[in-house]
Amino acid sequence: MNSEEKIISAVKELFSGIRFTAEPAGLYDPLRYMIAIGGKRLRPWLCLTAYSLYKDDFTPQILGPASALEVFHSFTLIHDDIMDKSPMRRGVDTVWKKWNEDTAILSGDVMCIDSYSRLASAPAGVLTDVLALFSRTASQVCEGQQYDMEFESMETVPMDEYIRMIGLKTGVLLACSAEMGARIAGAGEEDCSNLYDYGYNLGLAFQIADDWLDAYGDEKVFGKPIGGDIVNSKKSWLTVRAYEKADAQTAAELSRAMAVVPSDGEERRSKIARVMAIYDRLDVGSDARAEISRLTDKALSFASKVASGEGFRLLDSFATRLVGRSR
Repeated sequence: MNSEEKIISAVKELFSGIRFTAEPAGLYDPLRYMIAIGGKRLRPWLCLTAYSLYKDDFTPQILGPASALEVFHSFTLIHDDIMDKSPMRRGVDTVWKKWNEDTAILSGDVMCIDSYSRLASAPAGVLTDVLALFSRTASQVCEGQQYDMEFESMETVPMDEYIRMIGLKTGVLLACSAEMGARIAGAGEEDCSNLYDYGYNLGLAFQIADDWLDAYGDEKVFGKPIGGDIVNSKKSWLTVRAYEKADAQTAAELSRAMAVVPSDGEERRSKIARVMAIYDRLDVGSDARAEISRLTDKALSFASKVASGEGFRLLDSFATRLVGRSR
């Protein structure tokens, strides 16, 4: 079984040597830029972790699909940043900000196509299943983004609908990563299913953690301006929970604050402060952290059905690294 250090090293080596088509540079430079600005490579990391429960050798048959997961994820970030009008990603300009929206759209498109070419190196015996899993997941991620955008025009969103949205937008790609690694390694259907559920619940925990960090995190650590969800009137877990707990007066106060469209930095700071005061009054930050812990424990219950000993420790360590900043 591979150690965590070997898995991390393999991921670093994979992306330090990743290559894209050279020309036209105007199309492919944004891909190189997006990969170069880094990230934790969580999806290929999870893919190789699940694979390592069964096999030790990192061949192109697993490294290609593992890289496909990160390339696809990067494509979604390029397009998400356009839709959210986010100026920064991981502490630097987003692709649309550095180039323009048209370039970002087209480069994102070719990045999605590139992910499929990398996926094609999966073993022939499981390629059909891997392609079906990946394609279904890709569609679900887009569905999640659509729900997320629709929520922006709704004053309140029921918690179950919000959970469905983040399950599609974030949960399914981590779930796909775990199942894909196991499936390529030749794992049985029961293990593949349990690892999918492990990744899915971790994905929910991770997204709620991301929502928490957007409000309560450190901008230098988070890599983008704090309070972006509030400024853009996005329905985060914190907002949904606040409406659940608020009385009529507080709910109306929150609605008025969220309806503000800031025109300058001072109005931006004022909106964030007003909403954060309501969050603090209702203690939704603590609620979020409790839910992150609950979902992480649920994920690990699925992990325990697949692995014990060193294998379980690999899955437990990944979960801790994923949500440890806010759990």
